[in-house]
Amino acid sequence: MWTEENNKLKKEFKFKDFQEAFAFMTRVAFLAEAQGHHPNWSNVYNTVTIELTTHDAGNKVTKKDKDLASAIDKI
Repeated sequence: MWTEENNKLKKEFKFKDFQEAFAFMTRVAFLAEAQGHHPNWSNVYNTVTIELTTHDAGNKVTKKDKDLASAIDKI
């Protein structure tokens, strides 16, 4: 579940191993590029943490973030 805090949507994803986490990040990267909206994220072994905020709107959560979060959940 995405949580909203400090003007960001945030979610942590856990995978079996690093390879699955990296494959997920690759798919998200193509999705984000297609939407022209890029996440702040980190990866440590099997865990990917994603934070979404709209920089152009003054670092606030907007429909753009919610749309990308919804699309990420479908991967």
